[in-house]
Amino acid sequence: MADPVNAGLPAIALIAHDQKKDEMVAFVRDNVEVLTAFSLYATGTTGGRIVEACPDLHLTRMKSGPVGGDQQIGALIADGRVGALIFFIDALSPLPHDVDVKALTRLAVVYDIPMALNRHTADIFVHYLKKLIRNPEAA
Repeated sequence: MADPVNAGLPAIALIAHDQKKDEMVAFVRDNVEVLTAFSLYATGTTGGRIVEACPDLHLTRMKSGPVGGDQQIGALIADGRVGALIFFIDALSPLPHDVDVKALTRLAVVYDIPMALNRHTADIFVHYLKKLIRNPEAA
């Protein structure tokens, strides 16, 4: 679960469906001071938008979700390299790659990592991350 780059703190995956990308960028911008303490992974388009808005973040971009990015993030979860998932889903739009999305959220549950699927839950999670930064052994 820990990322060796960041002194025992878990790496975090950031993913947002198309209709939620602006919300994800706003979330990251609002919490950039906390998120800079973590290695971040993101699917392609979401990661590009985040890096454009917050260029100082240490963020690794994967492929776009529909062309394998969701699966790449899932593999990082299964390998223990990602220890938290913030995934702003659009529950009202049909998704052609819905099977990949379900597989990714299933892995987060199977590997028992924190998963925020909306802004409010992500904000609560950031509150926890602030405490984790002060005391990494509490993880």
